[in-house]
Amino acid sequence: MARKVRTIEMQRLTIEEFREAEKLPLVVVLDDVRSMHNVGSVFRTGDAFRIEGVCLCGITSTPPSAEIHKTALGAEDSVRWEYFPTATAAVEHLHKEGYTVYSVEQVEHSTKLQRFQAEKGRKYAVVLGNEVKGVHQEVVDTSDGCLEIPQLGTKHSMNVSVTAGIVIYKFAEQLILK
Repeated sequence: MARKVRTIEMQRLTIEEFREAEKLPLVVVLDDVRSMHNVGSVFRTGDAFRIEGVCLCGITSTPPSAEIHKTALGAEDSVRWEYFPTATAAVEHLHKEGYTVYSVEQVEHSTKLQRFQAEKGRKYAVVLGNEVKGVHQEVVDTSDGCLEIPQLGTKHSMNVSVTAGIVIYKFAEQLILK
């Protein structure tokens, strides 16, 4: 029988240590994400995999917020974030900073996530869209490509925070967990 590890035994980083630690070269861009619970969940997953940061765009809420904190559990304090009036502005900024930007969206000629191979030494950003409308078309148009998570059921989309977890893990698996 395996014993659960106590929190104190996990030797987690302090916020200061987190800020100084090497990061997964990935920024998550939230394009008009309405739910503050989804925003908080992205912060928490971003903390778990030490992503470089989160861009909060348009109507996406920003910290401090009790609703974001409810799911982020303090990760909004460890993960760097920046607000942009539009996701297009965030993508333009990230391109200037040398990031390769992928929208996570169902589009013609998308790259299925299981076929995507991240390259070590490159910086990436992924854009996740609004819970109903997805990533805005103008953001798709300014992205370097689109990634798509194959879905086998009756629904055409997944919750944005679930999508974030899958995509962040894929990048972490390829770039830092090997």
